[in-house]
Amino acid sequence: MALTQIDGGYLRRYVDDELDELLPHLRAIALDGPRGVGKTETAGRRADDVFALDDPEVRRLVEADPDGALARGATVLLDEWQHLPQLWDHVRRAVDARTEHRYLLAGSASPAPGTETHTGAGRILSLRMRPMSLAERPGTTPTVLIRHLFEGGAAIEGESNVRLADYAREICASGFPEVRALAARARRPTLESYIARIIDRDVPESGTTVRRPAAMRAWMTAYAAASSTTRDYVKLLDAATPGDADKPSKNTSRTYRETLTRLWVLDPVPAWMPGNAPLTRLTQAPKHQLADPAIAASLLNTAEEALLSGARGRTELFGRLFESLATLTVRAAGAACEARTHHLRTRGGDHEVDLLLERHDGAVVAFEVKLARTVDDADARHLHWLGDQIGDRLRDKVVLTTGSMAYRRRDGVAVVPLALLG
Repeated sequence: MALTQIDGGYLRRYVDDELDELLPHLRAIALDGPRGVGKTETAGRRADDVFALDDPEVRRLVEADPDGALARGATVLLDEWQHLPQLWDHVRRAVDARTEHRYLLAGSASPAPGTETHTGAGRILSLRMRPMSLAERPGTTPTVLIRHLFEGGAAIEGESNVRLADYAREICASGFPEVRALAARARRPTLESYIARIIDRDVPESGTTVRRPAAMRAWMTAYAAASSTTRDYVKLLDAATPGDADKPSKNTSRTYRETLTRLWVLDPVPAWMPGNAPLTRLTQAPKHQLADPAIAASLLNTAEEALLSGARGRTELFGRLFESLATLTVRAAGAACEARTHHLRTRGGDHEVDLLLERHDGAVVAFEVKLARTVDDADARHLHWLGDQIGDRLRDKVVLTTGSMAYRRRDGVAVVPLALLG
């Protein structure tokens, strides 16, 4: 089944595969992700009873009799559960009691600091749901599947009619289902409103006071400009407040970062720190990513026409946001293969790999991301270096491009248009 097959208007997601595989065997699964990503729709398709806990009346009813609510249906969805965080422990205890019920907890934020809940380890499995990757959007038909890349020697074939302008359009169109369904004229103010709500409502509701909303927005804009880089957080703060003598403190900046991460708005790619590979002198800095490249484009007041303009700095930004779009697909498809996404960079930057998937058994697939139609030897050199370091653990080497044809080079490197990866 193609991921983009429409079932009654619903677009199937990679996380659907994970839920289908896991829910029959587990009593409780938490589905985490930013507001508007589609958690309610996806989880609700599997639930017999749904409690929308962002509704105060529903919240009062459940708070009055939480155990009764949990026993209402065979599968119960607790939507926006962070509004009633004590439910986490009620679910945990129900799992310990080997209840016949199953539970889905959908949340757009982690509970506010100071909220006491058990970790749920061993009882409640957490899955991350992100905005729609390119492979999950209508109009794409992946021919190169990440699950096949992990087996080694995968056939690399297919032709894409997605062009550079289409990639610029997809970056700005957003992976939030309801946002991308809008016309461009309506989409832009909707994304702006989404950002404003994060600062004005979501952050305060999470327990963080925002004394200077403009300063927080400036920090988010600087973060967006650093997408797909490992820029130091001090430099981010300086970029957010150039010439401002009254700039936020480092502690305030740290609070921004922690709060936006708790809201799933920031989605940094962690550095790869392998415990069983002969690699040393690796940087531990994460690579900056917002949940959706469209949020970054909106913060930077950048439309698809600007990305395509060739104006100073725009092509570089286009490249970073193209990598953000690629990261969505690699992460979503990788998670369905039980693989975690990382990046790799040696101190000094002598070697770096844009994206790296490590599966549960230690197998690795590595990706370089290039905003270009063609690939040369220089584009593959870091992938070959990684192969020299970890040997057979590296199952495949891939360069993601904006070209039209998927093929394998003579040196074994797969060249894959991003629109064909799934």
